[in-house]
Amino acid sequence: MIASIKSYANNFLHLLYPHYCIGCGTDVINDADSLCIKCVSDLPETNFFELPNNPVEKTFYGRIQLEAAASAFYFTKDSLLQQLMIELKYKSNKDVGFFLGKLIAQQIKISSRFNEIDILVPLPLNPKKEQKRGYNQAKIICDGMASMLQKPIVDKAVIRTHFTETQTKQNRVHRWQNMENVFEIADATSIEGKHILLIDDVVTTGATLEACGKSILSIPNTKLSIATIAYTI
Repeated sequence: MIASIKSYANNFLHLLYPHYCIGCGTDVINDADSLCIKCVSDLPETNFFELPNNPVEKTFYGRIQLEAAASAFYFTKDSLLQQLMIELKYKSNKDVGFFLGKLIAQQIKISSRFNEIDILVPLPLNPKKEQKRGYNQAKIICDGMASMLQKPIVDKAVIRTHFTETQTKQNRVHRWQNMENVFEIADATSIEGKHILLIDDVVTTGATLEACGKSILSIPNTKLSIATIAYTI
């Protein structure tokens, strides 16, 4: 009887406040999800979390010491994943970031290469951008990951001290030069001796993640791994 009442109440609420898949528009979707099962299955998985020497790790060869690195999906223009990124970064849809964080966590849980992670650290956002946006999208992604991995989030250990212009139209050399001395350690004790998983939305040249990672690795006895939603191809 109680189950029937709850089911009726849920159906009634769904009529009042319908919830749709961002991908295809169906309302056959869990209230906590941003995509239906079919659209999730259509996302282009990389399988990098289970693959040593994957393209993300190769991006950082000779630049920074990593234990492991991976991205969950391939990013291409005019794709569903790009639509999700726009929702997260420019349309204040934090639910999308939380949902994508859970998808990353699902892939991490299958892999044994990230078993020794101690803490999650979101890549600090440019302070002016965070003030304008109202949140750091990497922190929202971390929230979704933490809900499944049961790992603490440390988001005040590293800070971004300089304003940098958008890097999307800059070449690789300019991106690296633009990121010099951008990050500083604000709370070394919270990451000292830890294996840190540094989180961001997309990895392209890796210049920003490299700069932040170098600051983290300046603290004694730290280890660093990287995870992102997407890898550009």
